[in-house]
Amino acid sequence: MKYLLAILLTVLPLAAQAGAIEKLKTFIAATHSAQANFTQEVLDQNGKRIQSASGVMQFQRPGRFRWTYRKPYEQIIVGDGAKFWLYDKDLNQVSVKKLDAALGSSPAALLAGSNEIERGFTLKDAGNRDGLDWLLATPKGSDSSFSAVYMAFDAQAGLVVMELNDAFGHKTVLRFSGMQANPKLAAGQFKFTPPEGVDVISD
Repeated sequence: MKYLLAILLTVLPLAAQAGAIEKLKTFIAATHSAQANFTQEVLDQNGKRIQSASGVMQFQRPGRFRWTYRKPYEQIIVGDGAKFWLYDKDLNQVSVKKLDAALGSSPAALLAGSNEIERGFTLKDAGNRDGLDWLLATPKGSDSSFSAVYMAFDAQAGLVVMELNDAFGHKTVLRFSGMQANPKLAAGQFKFTPPEGVDVISD
């Protein structure tokens, strides 16, 4: 799509001592909706950046989300609970598919699912790196667009980074900032009506 020091562990709250799998479960249980800024980089097999973008993401479980890409191109991804919409302003095109078909193939859908990651992926703690606890999620089926998904959580079980590896050796890195947990989000944010005159492609 056009990424404590051990001595402190005894005084940190329980969330900080938990592994990444527990932090994922804490994040899912405690975060029913969220809003954050994000940056996105796509890296090739050699780690060279071939794409970058930024914007704002919002989600409300189950199955509702909106990712607004502002730079360098304008793109909107919306899940309304039933359908997955992708609007590319430059192409004057909207792609739409059933939301169930998008779950597991999009980071937007993965975050907005109630427990889609646990149902569709095998979870494993991947250690601590850069002060963050990393989780490795490997798809159980062959229908996922990703060969592996890494998620990094901070001491408060907040999601900071997602890394998505595809079968071609490319890596998409999503970094989140200004994460707001459980904000009040207008229902209209998760509805999408194709602008007049755009091409609509249905899968």
